[in-house]
This record gives sequence, structure tokens and C-alpha cells, in this order.
Amino acid sequence: MAGINKVILVGHLGKDPEVRAVGTDRKVANFSLATTESYKNKNGERVDQTEWHNIVFWGPIVDVIERYLKKGSQIYVEGKIRSRSYDDKDGIKRYATDIVGDTMTMLGGKPNSENSGGSSTSNASSSSPSSPAMESAGSFEPQTSGADDLPF
Repeated sequence: MAGINKVILVGHLGKDPEVRAVGTDRKVANFSLATTESYKNKNGERVDQTEWHNIVFWGPIVDVIERYLKKGSQIYVEGKIRSRSYDDKDGIKRYATDIVGDTMTMLGGKPNSENSGGSSTSNASSSSPSSPAMESAGSFEPQTSGADDLPF
């Protein structure tokens, strides 16, 4: 039987995405994503536990990430876990675990004009992880629906 390697995360970006060109026609985006779980301990006190994830996206969706995502943006990500090793500057072998994203949906509403890079007319947010706007990495169309269209 074949295995399944699927990750679903909803969280906030810890920093602005780092985008770089790889070769002449490919881009890669890297950013950290924080997911926080809350629970009550034995004493009834609320405890927040935050995990940080290294996220990597390749291909056409990187243009969307570069344009719309900023530190603090809330997103939904689907992808797979990839482990890798590398030698640091001192020659010590290091290990890292990344989430290689397949799909991404922006959450949290329309960005304000300060953080949107001057793009105040388009809304790339979605209220559903299965948004057709982000279903495939290469077919992004900004959504311009208002708050009255929300199902809740």
C-alpha cells in the first residue's frame, strides 16, 4: 500500500516571504508559519503552544505570495513534509524539515492599504480552504466579493 504525506496548516506568517529566482524561469518562496493551539492545564490556566513551520512554495504561485503575503498574514496551506540535510558554514551537518506547499489560500480579510503594496482594489482573501482562486498554483484570480457574501 502506498503511503500518504499530507499536511494541512492554518497559521500566521512570522516574517515577510523571501522570494528568489532559481535559474532563469523559476522562483521559490520561503517563509515561517506559526500555528498556535490553546488548552487548559491541570490548574485551569489557559496555555498557548506555538509551533513554527518552514514553508516552501515553487512555481507560479510564488508571484501571488510575493505580491500579497506579509508578516502576520493568515493563510491555509496544504503540502507535504520534506526532510533535508546540509552542511553549515563550519562544516557541521544540519537537518531541517520543511513543508513543501501544494496549495495556499489567504484568510483573514482584505489587507489594508499600508500592507498591500498599493493594491487596494483587489481582495485575494478567501473564506474557504477550497477556494477556486487558489485551487491550482497557476490560476490565481483576485476575488472582489464584499463582506456581505460571507456565509457566517
